[in-house]
Amino acid sequence: MANDRPAQAVILAGGQGTRLRPLTLARAKPVVPLLNRPFLAYQLALLREHSVTDVILACSYRVDDVRAALGDAGHLGVKLRYVVEQEPLGTGGGVRNAADLVSGTVFVFNGDILTDADLTAMRQFHEARGSRTTIFLQPVPDPRQYGLVETERSGRLLRFREKPAADEEIATDTINAGIYLIDAALLGRIPSERPSSIEREFFPALIADGIPCFGWCPSAYWRDIGNPGAYSAAQIDLLEGRARMLLQPPGERRDGSWVAAGGSVASDARLVSPSVIGARVVLHPRCQVGPAAVIGEGSTVGPDARVESAILWERVAVGAGAVLHECVIGADVKIGAHARVGSGVVLESGAVIPERTTLAR
Repeated sequence: MANDRPAQAVILAGGQGTRLRPLTLARAKPVVPLLNRPFLAYQLALLREHSVTDVILACSYRVDDVRAALGDAGHLGVKLRYVVEQEPLGTGGGVRNAADLVSGTVFVFNGDILTDADLTAMRQFHEARGSRTTIFLQPVPDPRQYGLVETERSGRLLRFREKPAADEEIATDTINAGIYLIDAALLGRIPSERPSSIEREFFPALIADGIPCFGWCPSAYWRDIGNPGAYSAAQIDLLEGRARMLLQPPGERRDGSWVAAGGSVASDARLVSPSVIGARVVLHPRCQVGPAAVIGEGSTVGPDARVESAILWERVAVGAGAVLHECVIGADVKIGAHARVGSGVVLESGAVIPERTTLAR
């Protein structure tokens, strides 16, 4: 019989976001901007869409960044509570640290997953099979860089494999997608006195003990945004419609782009959709922004400058005639006149690029 009690959620955000550096040197990963909204807001919007409104954030690094950006997240229709680790406890320890606040069936999210998966269907799958732990599995074209999850035909979990060292070790193309549905009563199995891994310790132990655990493999958008390339690609996916927009960017929709209030756009500036223009952004004469550009609030794009397929955080100053293409620019960066910043370049917040400089990877 289905459990009608609304599920709770724990979001694991205890790490320092090292893969996303240098962007996370100045900001916690859960609130790096995605189309000018904090990333965590997208996970909360997905949970809210599926009636999960009691959310615990297991965190330890730059927690004040998250509080300042989201508070208790009441404006997003959920109640966000914080469990702060004095020292990082790993994915297992992070869940264990929140165990006293949850009961029933609990969603657990890795804090760097963007997806539009049908969580209601995941819960129905979980209940229909009498599962105690269900893992969202994602097929990938090249699974060599991930830990693999093997299942029986019924979906019951067989084993976890570390990243395969050779092609002959690849028995499946499904990976752990970082979203779980767990009976809270099982969380007491996780040690509380030391860091632990939910993937390498908790799940394999459940399988070994014969506890019913299943893999759920839906057709859904999924991306780990944990490195700068993927973080940038996720925003392009949202803009170009490959991922469903759970949250609209701030501002009004104009000719396929979103433009927030308080800025100015020169009459001969060219805004190419799809793009996002933040609040108080100034676009100077003859500049081009887009396609697939995101300009953070308070930024300026100088005369004759061009910004394409690029993500700019807040208060970036782009000099006259500069060209930015397929790059990510942190907050308060100054790009000199006629500089060129090319594909794959990531600039940390506060960087200053002299005029006529060329940066490329």
